[in-house]
Amino acid sequence: MKIFFQLFLLVFLTSIQAKDKLEPITLQQTIELNRIGSVRVSPDGMHLAFTKIVPRKTYQDADGKPYIDLLIKSGEDATRVFITGEQRVGNISWGPKSHYLYFLAQRKGDEYVAIYRIAIDGGESQKIFKTDFDISAFTINHLGTAITYLSKGKKDSHKEKLAKLGFKAKVYEESKKTTHAYLASLEDPKTPHIELDIVQHVLAIQYHPENSNLLIKVAPTPLVDDKYVASQFRIVKQSGKLVKKFETEGKLGSASWSTNGQYVAMIGSTNKNDPATGRLFIANANSGKITKYLADYPGHLKGVQWISDYQLMLLSHRDTSSEISVINVDNQNITVRLSADNPDSAATNQGHLNVGKPVFTAIHADRSGKRVIGIASSNLHPKEIFDLSDGKISRITKTNALLESIKMPRQETISYLARDGIELQGVLVYPTKYRKSKRYPLIMMIHGGPESHISDGWLDRYTYPIKYAAAKGFAVFLPNYRGSTGRGVEFSKMSQADYAGKEFDDLVDAIAHLSRIGLVDKKRVGITGASYGGYASAWAATALSEHFAASVMFVGISDQISKFGTTDIPKEMYDVHARYYPWERWQWMLERSPIYYTDKAKTPILIMHGDSDTRVHPSQSMELYRYIKTRTDTPVRLVFYPDEGHGNKHTAAKLDYSIRLMRWMEFYLKGKKKGNKIPPYEINHAAMLSSE
Repeated sequence: MKIFFQLFLLVFLTSIQAKDKLEPITLQQTIELNRIGSVRVSPDGMHLAFTKIVPRKTYQDADGKPYIDLLIKSGEDATRVFITGEQRVGNISWGPKSHYLYFLAQRKGDEYVAIYRIAIDGGESQKIFKTDFDISAFTINHLGTAITYLSKGKKDSHKEKLAKLGFKAKVYEESKKTTHAYLASLEDPKTPHIELDIVQHVLAIQYHPENSNLLIKVAPTPLVDDKYVASQFRIVKQSGKLVKKFETEGKLGSASWSTNGQYVAMIGSTNKNDPATGRLFIANANSGKITKYLADYPGHLKGVQWISDYQLMLLSHRDTSSEISVINVDNQNITVRLSADNPDSAATNQGHLNVGKPVFTAIHADRSGKRVIGIASSNLHPKEIFDLSDGKISRITKTNALLESIKMPRQETISYLARDGIELQGVLVYPTKYRKSKRYPLIMMIHGGPESHISDGWLDRYTYPIKYAAAKGFAVFLPNYRGSTGRGVEFSKMSQADYAGKEFDDLVDAIAHLSRIGLVDKKRVGITGASYGGYASAWAATALSEHFAASVMFVGISDQISKFGTTDIPKEMYDVHARYYPWERWQWMLERSPIYYTDKAKTPILIMHGDSDTRVHPSQSMELYRYIKTRTDTPVRLVFYPDEGHGNKHTAAKLDYSIRLMRWMEFYLKGKKKGNKIPPYEINHAAMLSSE
């Protein structure tokens, strides 16, 4: 007994020491974590091909977007790396016989993005087609003899020379190029490619599983707004000739053929005023008749996968979790495929499935539907690959060994009541060294959209350095305010025609709740967010300034009137957000704009924006900066990121953003340095260069 106790004590002390050795995550580590990009199961179920997104190393690598590796795992064998290094691989797809893997890449010496293939048994990759333009997507026919790809066509060979001579005029919107479809032979790659007779802008394309017909997604023009509000699915022959139209209204997501090609499953929306895709539609490929399924589902469908001629696997998000089910398209019965709370469960259920973790974001299956693979994250790791076959969860990849040495804060989903009685949810992250008797400064991180939501998975990124903030003694709350997805169509429409109304009152009510439970110091609350979350951050710093001690706005909205005239999505704004045009309610639009309340701005606000943003024009940030600067003495700063759009894509810009965000929050929520009203604007990046 004495020996047993000594052994127990030794194990216990070792465990305590191991926990003490865990380190907080740094901002660099947060940004440089790897994650799974996509996964495809071979038709025979024997192999997995997947991409791994590898961010560039800050202060070491040249500026640019992350690299993307290609890896393959066969059975129980070790994972093989097929493409790595300074490469970017995309659009991975298996040939019908599982012998070859096809992908897009622009490799050394390539002038344009091309289609490559590599044999499963190894060897060098081969460039299938040499073209004079970038290829954006492709699909292979059921025999493996033909390929149809998408491209905007040949670039103007004189453009660069003319630009050097000063001819650089840009025609707004009209000069955007239409994407076309081209047919090529895999049996004889040298055969001339044929452009399909499709007059519209082609967004996606997929071969029929048993013949040469193609399922395509088209929009009237290349404009983003048309992609959102006017896209449609069509079936065409390999020549491009129309076979069948599927007439739908509202936003459309992805679609796929059934295993025998009799049906087409589409993820769509209820009507043009539905803010997000998330409803299931099954179309008969012969008659064109469309049947709506799960119309009242209190969540949002994220992905579909046919596993037989009449069975469709569904991946959906409900509240802050994901759920996976199988629907019989004949009788509409739903069967539990997997409950993450209980991986061994498998029971028939006419209602909705149990919710649990990990949070899945993608699923894929082999031709038989027996081998099912998913991509998921949890609060402990970014996106990884899981095997979901036989109703069990088993993790396949581990892309960040570093995380085993990181101290993880407590993270959980909580519910609270808004002032009008609506139950709301969000994800709460506690300070790493949380003590129940202490109140903490809070950073609220607000998602964009608003037609999106926060799931209870891995949330850390450059705009959400959550675990870093928790290690610094902050509580972090990410609310799913009204208008968010994940709770059905009705909830997602609650914020329409009420810009900055009850949706942002929900944020103040969250502060009240977190204060009531003794966690948060109401006088030390910061807010940050991007896009619509940036709008919330601007509103919090102006109209609701008394509730917030610091704000960081990223690519956010400050003037609803000028935003309408400068964005690339005016139709979508009207249909699913404002429900009014500015000229129908000028004063209302003005009063729902943060610039209208800049005389109330007492909250120090840091404004950051990509200077090439077409969704929310950089002038939105300039307006807010100038109004606050002119009307008040409140600390305000404006930072632009060159060559970045609606969010930063480059690693260095991401790190710079995170540093500025956290410095602003620490300065104003943890006590200003004596005599300083605003933190310094410089960041000593040069010191990191000398330390390498």
